[in-house]
This record gives sequence, structure tokens and C-alpha cells, in this order.
Amino acid sequence: MPIHTMRAVRLHEHGGPEVLRHDEVPIPEPGSGEVLVRVHAAGVNPPDWYLRDGMSNLPPKVRPKFSLPVIPGTDVSGVVEAVASDVNGFSVGDEVFGLLRFPGFDGSTYAEYVAAPASDLALKPAGIDHVHAAGAPMAGLTAWQFLIELGHDHPSPFQAAQHRPVPLDADVTALINGAAGGVGHLALQLAKWKGAHVIAVASGAHERFLRELGADEFIDYTKSRPEELVHDVDLVLDTVGGPGSRRFLRTLKRGGSHFPVFFGEFDEEENEKLGVTVTGTQVRSNGAQLAELGRLLDAGTVRVAIDSTFALADARAAHERAARGHIQGKIVLTVV
Repeated sequence: MPIHTMRAVRLHEHGGPEVLRHDEVPIPEPGSGEVLVRVHAAGVNPPDWYLRDGMSNLPPKVRPKFSLPVIPGTDVSGVVEAVASDVNGFSVGDEVFGLLRFPGFDGSTYAEYVAAPASDLALKPAGIDHVHAAGAPMAGLTAWQFLIELGHDHPSPFQAAQHRPVPLDADVTALINGAAGGVGHLALQLAKWKGAHVIAVASGAHERFLRELGADEFIDYTKSRPEELVHDVDLVLDTVGGPGSRRFLRTLKRGGSHFPVFFGEFDEEENEKLGVTVTGTQVRSNGAQLAELGRLLDAGTVRVAIDSTFALADARAAHERAARGHIQGKIVLTVV
């Protein structure tokens, strides 16, 4: 008898980590342009807990639409089980990883199987395992689209101005706030790959980790304020973002750029007076960019650090770990 059901984690209501339920549901059928992936690991990302708590951190008009029950998750690494007839480039048995259907909330990767758009996937780097590959897509593509190549022309939901990455080389000094987190630790490595001088800001416990990844300077924000210590940088990537992000404007030279990952509150007049640009973007699924990042992962030029792993059935504990903060790298659910 073929098996037609699978285990998946679903939300039936919004709330804290306790609303994540381990359910039995039908295995999805891949549609046109899709492949069925047997999930080996699923990355845990901030949009997973935004979805869980009902997007309370977003203004109602930009909240995406979705209906309950819903399977959270967008990051996946696994093995192709079935391929729609119109898909080229992937075969049954291929190991793949991807960020699925983002910016939407129907990635559904907290499950044993997922139907994935082929265009969102890339072949998993042979040199890393599924856990590390599952930690890469959203965080890695966020860093890539902010710093290396945007790769799309969609405006950010938070501003009309088009985001433009700053060409990185040895003449550029970049400050990365929240450097030990998922986006931060990958952004730090991409900036170093391009030759930039990087100042990493995080709590003191992460100093050794960030220096091993190549940070040229380190600031412990629990002991000192980066905006009082640092001036004349070319670029700030603030992976924390939000209302407090404005304080980093004082660290920039004229002509510098400030990139808040979670958009904050800024004053166009103040930016103009300082002679700085503030732009952001919203990460989007992109299999081709992920393949480029995959080559760097395969070569060991960039590595994904794993904070912790939890079994799929323990998704609640994974979200509780996320809520405690001070994450070093990525939290990943192991499925197979």
C-alpha cells in the first residue's frame, strides 16, 4: 500500500509556540512547474513566528493573506521524490534546497513532504549536509539581495525607492549589526568574500565566532554604543532594523548607505541633510541566486553556522529557542 499521509506541523490558531501542532495530513501533489521534495531538514526563520502570532508586527494593510490551518516554514533541504511533466533540470533522487514561495506564507516546509516550485530550488551543495543547507536559503538570499545582487525589480512593501546594493571591495568599510544571527553571519562572510573591511556588532559571547568568520573589528553592544565609536563607514547593514535603526545613521560618511533588514522609521529630511541613502528590500525566492550561493557553500568560502537543531515534532521548542534570542547562526528542524 502506498503511503498517502505525512506528519506536518500546523497552526490552527495564532499565539505563542504552544499553538504549533504535530498533525497527520495528506501528502501534497506537485502541480505544474513543481517537484515533490521529501524534506530532510527545514530552516526556522522570523517569518515563521510572525505567521504564528498573526503578523502583529506588520501594519494591517501590508499583512499577507493566508487561511488557517497552515503549515509554516519556507526553508527546505531534501530529496526530489516526483517531478511534474513540465519541469526540466531536476530529476527524482536529486538533493535540493530552497526558499519556497517567499514573500508568501505557503512555503509549508515544516512537514515530511513539500510541493516546491522548481524555480525556487537549487541543487544542494554536495559538500554540506541537509541541516546546513536548510539553514542557508532565506538568510543567505537576504544577505545576497541586500549586499550582492538584488535580482528582482519588486519594490519593498515599506518604501517606494528601489534598493541598490553597494559594490563591495577593499575600499569599503561595512558595519553589520546583529552579525551573529542568520542573516548577519552570512552577510559578514559575503562582505569578506568581496574584500570589504567589516565591523561586526553583537553581544560579547559571539566575538570569537565572528572573528573566526573574518570580522576585522568587533563591538559588544552590551558594553558600548556603536554609533558613538564608529564614524565614516560606507555601509551599515542592520539585520535588526526597526525603530532603533536610525541611530546608525551617525556612523556613516556622506554618500554612505544604510540598509535596515526589517524596515524602521526614518526621516527623509534628516537622511538628505546627512547625505546618506536608506533603502531596504524584501527577500524573494530565487533558485538561480541560491545556486551561486551554493557554489560558495560547496567551496567552504561561506559556511552556515547551526545554533541548534530540533526534531519536527519539537517545533514548539525550536520557536521557544528563537524567542530567547542571542542566536548564533541558524535554528533548523530535522525531519528525516
